Amino acid sequence: MTGKAHIFEGNIERWDETIDVIVVGSGFAGLTAAIEAHNSGASTLVLEKMNAAGGNSIISDGGIAAPGTELQKKYGFVDSPDMMYEDMMKAGLGINYPELVRVVVDNARDVFQWSVDYLEVEYLDRIDIFGGHSVHRCYTAKNITGATIIKKQMEKISELGIEVRFKSYLKNLVVDSNERVCGVVVREDYDYKDPEKGKDRYIKAEKGVILATGGFGADVDFRSSQDPRLTGKIGTTNKPFATSEVIKESINIGAMPVQLSHIQLGPWASPDEAGYGVGPMFSEYIVFQYGVIVDPAIGKRFVNELADRKTLSDKLLSIGHPCIGIADSKAVREAGWNIDSGLKRKVVRKFDSLEEVANFYGISAKEIKETIDRFNENFKEGVDRDFGKPLIENSSPICEAPYYAMRLWPKVHFTMGGIRIDADARVISIEGDVIKGLYAAGEVTGGVHGASRLGSCAITECMVFGKIAGKNIVNQIKI
Repeated sequence: MTGKAHIFEGNIERWDETIDVIVVGSGFAGLTAAIEAHNSGASTLVLEKMNAAGGNSIISDGGIAAPGTELQKKYGFVDSPDMMYEDMMKAGLGINYPELVRVVVDNARDVFQWSVDYLEVEYLDRIDIFGGHSVHRCYTAKNITGATIIKKQMEKISELGIEVRFKSYLKNLVVDSNERVCGVVVREDYDYKDPEKGKDRYIKAEKGVILATGGFGADVDFRSSQDPRLTGKIGTTNKPFATSEVIKESINIGAMPVQLSHIQLGPWASPDEAGYGVGPMFSEYIVFQYGVIVDPAIGKRFVNELADRKTLSDKLLSIGHPCIGIADSKAVREAGWNIDSGLKRKVVRKFDSLEEVANFYGISAKEIKETIDRFNENFKEGVDRDFGKPLIENSSPICEAPYYAMRLWPKVHFTMGGIRIDADARVISIEGDVIKGLYAAGEVTGGVHGASRLGSCAITECMVFGKIAGKNIVNQIKI
């Protein structure tokens, strides 16, 4: 192991408490890991730096991807782990770590079913296809929010008697004389607005520590050091406490950082609202699937609206100003999603004609009509001749008033980079060795998604590697 640890066990006069497994973070990955560690026979403690569970997980849309499910069979969609693997590798531009992608796709169906059978998560009776996927394999939790899953996880955590300790900030990982992570230093009563508040507590971990602290999308200094474009002028869908301190501490004790500059922007975001907002319900679920995106300066399309997130975001950034997503009333009806919140907050706008759309956004009425007419002509041939957008089931020409539109501009959404893990969720050092006693799962890790994550694959990854980390830290795989 290289690097200098903040604290060695020999420098600690007294441990305040001892437990088998410490899980840091209470999102999808952390709670899954805690449940699995407990069920594998270990006493388990979850540390969460905020005063409530869930982190960014709780504000997600609750989408999870899995191939070969019963719901796919019900609707007649043919899918396989190999197909999902190819889609993830393609979106990641081939720089994904293949062995990690393989673990995700091979375990995706089982972990989805685990969430249904064991956690009793309810999903909508539908399957969607989002940008970059080659088949419908995306399932959405009831109420269209990750909070639905987090609530079920927390109910299971409570049932099992696992303690979740809030306002507990990880300051240091503790390493023993054998270079094994053996505990943590935690700031209790932590307040992210006043980091000096509270007191330190030393907690020993007999089996080890699982890191599940998420990404660093809200850490402007750290993210802009990796990608200078991502200054404070670019918004984020993340909560303000999605920061980099755990990644830094992991690197400090020798963990290998990988692909930190690969930071995903959400192309479905709107500059007319803060954070994740309500607009994506219209843009991602309706416009990208059934409608078009146009550059208001010229009134023309410029991209396949069902491309992956990186492709869409890069195209928007290259244009340099917000663009307009447009769909008609039939698309809204066929998609079956409720966009009332977007309309109420005036993030999504309703118009009686395309001319009104053009006038409101300062687009040439002539150009926008020609663009829509050309797009509609695609339906005669069944193919998008300009950008290759798949014409999905129930899609149709854009011609039925009223029309709906929304301004689009990317926001930092997900960090593909993080600390390196192996297929057993063990953290890997800069020298390529396993760091004993340290496991990780979820967005704090890097390598699974390469250059760009496909929609709905984050929850899959979190739960797959959360289960693996929770099981393996107890079983203590031999190195």
